[in-house]
Amino acid sequence: MICNNVLGIIFANMHDESVSELTKVRTMGSILFGGRYRLIDFPLSNMANSGIPEVGVITKSNYQSLLDHIGSGREWDLSTKNGGLHLLPPFSHNNSGLYRGRIEALEGVLPFVQNSDAEYVVMADCDVATTIDFKSVISEHVKNNADITVVYAKHNFTGEGIGSRASTILEVNDSKRVTSVMVKPDILGEANRSLNMFVIDRKRLEKIVNRFSAEGYASFDKQVLQQNKANYKIYGYEHKGYYVKIEDMMSYYNANMDLLDIENKRRLFKNTSPIYTKVKDSGPAMYKSGSSVKNSLVADGCVIEGTVENSVLFRGVHVAKNAVVRNCILMQNTVIDEGAELYAVITDKRVTVGKDKLLTASKKNTLFIKKNQQLEND
Repeated sequence: MICNNVLGIIFANMHDESVSELTKVRTMGSILFGGRYRLIDFPLSNMANSGIPEVGVITKSNYQSLLDHIGSGREWDLSTKNGGLHLLPPFSHNNSGLYRGRIEALEGVLPFVQNSDAEYVVMADCDVATTIDFKSVISEHVKNNADITVVYAKHNFTGEGIGSRASTILEVNDSKRVTSVMVKPDILGEANRSLNMFVIDRKRLEKIVNRFSAEGYASFDKQVLQQNKANYKIYGYEHKGYYVKIEDMMSYYNANMDLLDIENKRRLFKNTSPIYTKVKDSGPAMYKSGSSVKNSLVADGCVIEGTVENSVLFRGVHVAKNAVVRNCILMQNTVIDEGAELYAVITDKRVTVGKDKLLTASKKNTLFIKKNQQLEND
């Protein structure tokens, strides 16, 4: 399947409210993940690896760090004269200000879609970290003569967290035709969870956006998938690869911790389909005499003098002598001073934890420290 006739669209701000602690200063797509990545790296890399030549990124608010990260798209081989990467800034909707949902977001960039020569559009959000070949999804879309194809994965809902209420659930028949759509239901057990990835014919998308925006609707899942499933040929595509979905701070924490299992890391980061990110010229991590590091991801530019266990450290983190960090996520340029102890803590960028400071939480109720905070001992 050749994807030269495919346009990619990524929604950078969709689901920001799910992790408001992290998105107060950035988009969902800008959230740091796995020691060196941003969440937008996954849909952007998947589209690039699938040969999609043109990608538009729809922004909304707090998008400066996103612009700094993706730049011209060079790391994803999208810095080209024909096609390439397009940053689509927020817009003011006539009635409601900034867009409320996917339909209004698409309405604001409809000229960009209409000016494309693409036959198909691949749409994705930034709340799912996975590796997927969109060529296979498009092939199934064409084979089924579908109007819309929704990518889903089987998931066992346990009732913990907000996962079931934050998901769209699909039921499909033997031919994968969607027969039922439930939006944010309370559900237990195994179900088909939408991964917020879609393939749709470009002209069909234009008609849908024009129709439903004129009627004042904002939600693609509710108005199109759920209420009009009989009017469109909607099919599901089951994604069987490893994935994590960021739905709240607990799922964000667990998604990062899961990467400490080497098998999970291998399943997410495949040599055949690499996840690209902005490259920074940081020196290698430095482990000084007396330091101890176990089962952790430590990025370039870190300096470790103390103890780090079962943790994810982003670039430029400094753990001083006699400091202890366990089961933590420390974002860029966090400083843990001498003698401080942290357990189950998430620090945003440029946090300083003072000398001998003790911060403890639990794996089921982590402690989050906001960006640029300085915490001194009492």
